[in-house]
Amino acid sequence: MLVKDIKTVFHDQLDSEYGANEVDSFFNILIEHYLDLNRITLVLEPELTLTKKEEGPLFEALTRLENHEPIQYIVGETEFYGLQFKVNEHTLIPRPETEELVELIINNVTSSAVVADTRNAVEKSPDILDIGTGTGCIAITLAKNIPNAQVAAIDVSEGALKIAKENARLNEVEVKFIQQDILKNSHAELGSASQKFDIIVSNPPYVRELEKLEIKDNVLKHEPHLALFVPDDDPLKFYKAITAFAVDNLKEGGYLFFEINQYLGEEMKQLLADYNFKNIVVIKDIFGNDRITKALKP
Repeated sequence: MLVKDIKTVFHDQLDSEYGANEVDSFFNILIEHYLDLNRITLVLEPELTLTKKEEGPLFEALTRLENHEPIQYIVGETEFYGLQFKVNEHTLIPRPETEELVELIINNVTSSAVVADTRNAVEKSPDILDIGTGTGCIAITLAKNIPNAQVAAIDVSEGALKIAKENARLNEVEVKFIQQDILKNSHAELGSASQKFDIIVSNPPYVRELEKLEIKDNVLKHEPHLALFVPDDDPLKFYKAITAFAVDNLKEGGYLFFEINQYLGEEMKQLLADYNFKNIVVIKDIFGNDRITKALKP
């Protein structure tokens, strides 16, 4: 079958759901992933024909897209902050808003004395902890971009940690990964190191059950609910646990960074103030929503 005819089938089946531009993007990703072809090849070779074996993965992917499965899960990878990350059903797909969180931390460390008792942060070795690491995108990107950073990351999911470890190897960085539930009081492996951190960062579950109607099917039906949703009656449960942990495990002058629910910025400010954090700021994302909090442990 001609490649251009397969592309037409994709548009016939998917345009009403995704739009023509998105379908073009899907098709280009798939032919590059499965066939090592690019869009220029299709222009230069309009009569390019695939064998039944070659076209098989494309039609399988078409079916999965019709079922609203994210393209990132279909090809098993995505890009985050210029780095490649493997993803699967155990991990959330990294999002642009989280890139903003990472960039804020990198800029803070490399342009100011964010590290406690440090005049030149770049020359030091900041100790960083990422809580609820998922793919490892936050921890790995920080390790890749902050010179001499010592980075640890925890997650409750064994499946997520397996992918995170693969991503660390893929991106050639050292991160200490620990399977642990931040909602439980005992943090033996972290505590046994007698270590306090310069930075603690987390993008925990924060979507309330009542907000499910706002979630698209590709997320709701395929991404792990464990990493997404919190009860309506306790939407800050992870933030409370992490903030309490940070009180004991951040160095004086250390920073706590969160990605947050856009509707709960004021509640987050109050929570951090209740735990005596200072210099609390809520930062909007590229879409104008409250998305990041930054707070100092005095």
